[in-house]
Amino acid sequence: MNPTHPTRPALVFIHGFLDGAAVWDDLVQHLGERASGALRVDLPGMGARAADPGPYSLDRFAADITTQIRALSRPVVLIGHSMGAQIAELVAVRLNEQVRGLVLLTPVPLRGTRLPAGAMRGFHALGGDPAAQRDLRRNLSVNLDDGQLERLGQLGDRVDANATGTFADLWNEGHPTGASPSRYLGPVLIIRGDGDTFSTAELISVGVTPRFRAPHVASIERAGHWPHVEQPAAIAHSVGSILANIERNVAGLNAPDVPVSPQGWTRAFGQKSADAFAETFSPDVMLEASVLAKPAVGIDQVKTVMTTASRIYESLSFTHEAHSGLRDYLEWEVQAFGGEQMRGITVLTKNPQGKIVHVAIHHRPLGGALRFSAELGHRLQGEVDPSLFYRSA
Repeated sequence: MNPTHPTRPALVFIHGFLDGAAVWDDLVQHLGERASGALRVDLPGMGARAADPGPYSLDRFAADITTQIRALSRPVVLIGHSMGAQIAELVAVRLNEQVRGLVLLTPVPLRGTRLPAGAMRGFHALGGDPAAQRDLRRNLSVNLDDGQLERLGQLGDRVDANATGTFADLWNEGHPTGASPSRYLGPVLIIRGDGDTFSTAELISVGVTPRFRAPHVASIERAGHWPHVEQPAAIAHSVGSILANIERNVAGLNAPDVPVSPQGWTRAFGQKSADAFAETFSPDVMLEASVLAKPAVGIDQVKTVMTTASRIYESLSFTHEAHSGLRDYLEWEVQAFGGEQMRGITVLTKNPQGKIVHVAIHHRPLGGALRFSAELGHRLQGEVDPSLFYRSA
């Protein structure tokens, strides 16, 4: 561990189904010094511990990691992928205040996916079949090159064929505590790849986000089920934002800071769905923004603009919140256009029924705002009045 930051939360990475600790190599590299001394676990039966015998269970995995973390004697932030997200939830509850934040990456709901037996036969058949495992990874990813695919495949090759079906049943059947709201009350960041056909926006919005008090939600462009391998820079940006927010509170607090961001708004950005945005708006909602030449008015126009805007972002993190009466103030950081960074503030004004009646969005810097406006106009050509947008020369 880094001795210069004895109270800084250590990062703990928990891999998913048929993976191992090495799956985090690219993300750790992009996190740089912030990941120095991080704990990257290998779950029993996988990775470097593929020879560890059963029986296997989510509780065994959680107990194993809990023991390792307690030995650190310092606060931690848990980062769990897929099945590893289920385990991270269990660890967070066991360790309580030692866990200062929870990052769930393309998570499987703790209650399980409950896929039918017919669908699960394909996962059981992956054991001892390297070609099938690589086909699965290829089908559930968007941006894996051949080298990355092979590195992932080699992790799965280590797993005993007879254990593969057991691990699949674990994430499918889930854990009994997943049926009720989580007892972990600290900051939660949920990240999904926008091309992930397994941990879909619907699966997460129904099975994951409602269990937490006020989770942040981010969606990563051009990524599938392994966004930490497919788009490690974007994941590092999202993770770095929540870490910065957590670390500002570590020195003076004994318990983690609990965000209270408007869930409907942040969830809509995570889903990038017009219907999700519409659920948050009053019919007469007005949108004013530094990327618009004049206001967008009415639920149909505003949801169209916001949905398209959310799809331009490659990553989005809400970093701070403040609340006064019927107004919410959200600070955020984004990446777009191949890694260009922008920041801003959103002010949401609600009516007494909790519906948003006014949105004010302020982007910076100016160059990024003008480029964003022009891109919005291009994507919405023929759908929205073009005079709303900046047109580049």
